[in-house]
Order: sequence, then C-alpha cells, then structure tokens
Amino acid sequence: MLKRMFVAADPGRLRLRSAVRAVLGIGLAVAVCALAGLALPAVVTGGLAALLALFTVTDRTVRGQGVTTVLLPAVGFPVLALAAGLHDHPVVRDLAFLAVAGAGVYARRWGPRGHALGTFGFMTFFVAQFLHTAPRQLPEVYAAVILAVLASSVVRFGVWCYERRLPPAPAPALPGGTGLDRVTTRQAVQVVAAGAFALVIGQILSGERWYWAVGAAWWVFVNTASRGETLVRGFRRVLGTLIGIGAGGLVAVPLHGAVVPTAALVAVCVFGIFYTAAVSYSWMMFAVTVLVSLLYGLLGFLEPALLVLRLAETAVGALGAALAVLIVLPVTTHATTHAWIEQAVRCVHRCTAEAAARLAGSQYADPTPYVTELEGLLGRVRLSLGPLMHPLSPLRARKARARHVVALLDDCAREVRGLAAVAADPLASHDVRLAAACGRVEAAVHALVAPPSAPVAVRVVPVPQPHDPGAEAALRHLHDLERALAELATPVRTPPRAPLVPA
Repeated sequence: MLKRMFVAADPGRLRLRSAVRAVLGIGLAVAVCALAGLALPAVVTGGLAALLALFTVTDRTVRGQGVTTVLLPAVGFPVLALAAGLHDHPVVRDLAFLAVAGAGVYARRWGPRGHALGTFGFMTFFVAQFLHTAPRQLPEVYAAVILAVLASSVVRFGVWCYERRLPPAPAPALPGGTGLDRVTTRQAVQVVAAGAFALVIGQILSGERWYWAVGAAWWVFVNTASRGETLVRGFRRVLGTLIGIGAGGLVAVPLHGAVVPTAALVAVCVFGIFYTAAVSYSWMMFAVTVLVSLLYGLLGFLEPALLVLRLAETAVGALGAALAVLIVLPVTTHATTHAWIEQAVRCVHRCTAEAAARLAGSQYADPTPYVTELEGLLGRVRLSLGPLMHPLSPLRARKARARHVVALLDDCAREVRGLAAVAADPLASHDVRLAAACGRVEAAVHALVAPPSAPVAVRVVPVPQPHDPGAEAALRHLHDLERALAELATPVRTPPRAPLVPA
C-alpha cells in the first residue's frame, strides 16, 4: 500500500496538480461560504459540493467539464429538496434513497457526465442525512452549493486549468449491451439490492447513522465492472476505514473541533483523497475517514464510539455489496478481463500502425494519443485482474498467470512508448524492414483477438526506401513488441476449461 501511494508513477505530475488544485479550490469555496455568513452546516455542504465538483467531473474536454459542472446544481437541488422533505417519513425516505442510488449508477451508461451527475445526486441525498438538513435550511444550503461550485470553478477553469495544454484524456469503456446485458443496468439493480440490505441492517445498528452503510455499499460499485473488482474494492474500503478510524481517534478526538488545526488537517486529507484515488483505494478511504472524523469534531459530536460505529456500518455496506454481486445478476470477471485485454491489444496495434506511417513519411500520423489511451486501458486491465493478484488470493497458479499477463502488457506499453518517441524524432526515416516488422506485429495482434479458427493475414506495406540506420531503434522496439505479443498469446488464448480468471 505504501509503495503504491508514494512510488506509483505520476506522468506529467497530474495527480499532484489535481490534489494541490483541489485543496485550493475547496479552500476557496469554504472561505467564500464562511465570509457570506452562512451557518456551519451550510459551509460544510458547500465544501463537500466543491469536492464533488472537482473529484467527479472527468469529461474528456475542458468544455465538457464546464458543461457538467454547470449541470451539477440542477441535479443536486431537487434531490436535496426531496431528502429534506422526507425526514419525517422514514419509509418513503428509504425508498427514495434506494431509487436515487439506483438511478445514480444507471446514469453511468451515458459516460463521464452521467457518472458525475449520478454521483452528485446520490451524495446530495447522503449529505442531507449526514447534516439532518431541514426544509427551512434549503435556501441557505442552495446558496452554499452555488457559491462553492462557482469558487471551485474559478480555480479549476480560470486560475489553474492545466488541462488546456494537454490532449483530451481518453475514457476507456467496454462496449455497451442492451437491457440486462449492459453492465450499468446490472449494477443499478445490484446497488438497489445492496442498498436495501445495508439500509435494514444499518438501521438496526444505528437509527441515526444508518446512511453510512448505504453510502459504503454505493461507493463500492464505483469504477468497477465485475464481481471480482467489486469484492476487492469492498475489502479495501473496510481496510482503509479501519486504518482511518485509528488515525481519526488519535488526531480528531483530541482537537475537540478546534477550527484552525482542524482546517489544516482537512486540507491534508483533501490532498490525500485526490493524490491517492488513482493508485490506492485503501489510502483514499483512509483520508476520507480521517476527513469525516474531523468534520464530526467540527460539528461538535465526535466520540470514539462514533468511529467504531462507522467501521461497523462500512462493513455492513461492503457485505451488502458482496452479496449483491454474487447473487443478483452477477457480471463475471473472466469476460470483463478478456474484453479489456482485447481493447489494450487493439490499441497497441493502432499505435504501431500510426508510428509506422509516421516513419514512412506521413505528416498526419501521430501515435501519441494511442499511447495515452493504452495507459488508461492497462489501468483497467490491472483493476480487472486485481482480485487474482491480491495478496490474499488463494489461487496461486492463476495469480502467477495474471501477473505474467500484466507484465507482458507492460512490456508492450514500454515498447510502444519507445516506438512513438522514435517516430517523433525528425531525423528518423523509413526503412523497408519496418513494414515487415509492423506486419508481424499485426499478425500477432490478430492471433490474440481473432477467433481461433480465423486465418492470420499479414499485411506488409512496401516501402521503397533502402535500409536506414535511423530506423534501427524503431526495429528493436517492434521486434520486442512482437515477442511480448507472441508470449501473451499463451495465457490469453487458453481453452475455456482453464480460464484466465474465475468465471
């Protein structure tokens, strides 16, 4: 866990930039809400709204991010009104909460914007339970949300919009199905089932903090596409919460809500959430749990028993999610993993083809976008194979095989990056051997992604130029890439009786 947090690669310092910008944006949002004279619960709501606006909005373009950010209050306000109006009607409130949870997951079928709006809608209902928002408080809460979104947007889109200098980030996604074949539809049903279980058991544990269990069940499904991923995420959520409770008891309880040190530690937690989210869910949950402990201390009702209750409610939510993915419309890890691997291999081929065209003299070919896309796809492969590579996995043979697959794909990514760098060199020129090497790479890709009975066709584009020493580096990358793809065929093209991951 420590290695993943502190040693994980951060290309372009994007995680660091995002974390620092989040601290600035949320800090400005809280300051603006406080200076406007809003009550403490409204200020906390504003801070959480700013955090969600910065954390969940991940559209590929800056303009798309701006549109999604503008739409957040349009989704959050009706949900806030619904949650505040149903406090005195627990049965209807519970049913409404489950409906909002299911709709929030189903909205992911519309990509990053649907995910952001669905998450914001669910969390506004959650925050209304967290702060016991009453209908009379809605005008002040609405004002806090608007001010917070505006303040965080000033930092994100005005003061420090580093995305404008970057190419649009790809959004890896599996091909969508129809009806219950669509992963988001299945997960929406699973979330409702998991939320119902968590809600009932959570209320038995606590009539006041039951929503923690529902929130834990809901967040376990975020960024997962199979039951294996969901189970591992649930385990990591409980682990991160357990460690965070220990830290919260040591840090937040002695402070007794002192404003200045609490604010400083909240800023550290916000940085930790954004910096670790992409590499370690356990450390992110550690930061979230300490943050929640500090907020409860600021609100004046933090005690050790409350932290223990949070751990229990989190465990109930994770258990509900585990039961739901195992029983209700399960999505197999095997099918999901092979789909991600196939996409990654096809991306390797596209990048190779672009690099070869660039080396052959094309001014319009550019492998760089595919290199970036490949990094995202490899992240999804690692996430999908996470259940097998987990240290507690008892399936040693399959664990070794999964690690071998990831290592070979990492080799492919390294060679592709090197090939793209050679192609970008204006001194590198074309060589007839490049076409033959690219043809062999294409054949290796075809062998991986085509049906077993399909013929392998090698397409070699003739290049009339003689051998050129400038192409030697490109040839080395292509040969190593061909070797990695050939080795990858063994674990990937395995008969169904010995699948890569448990079915």
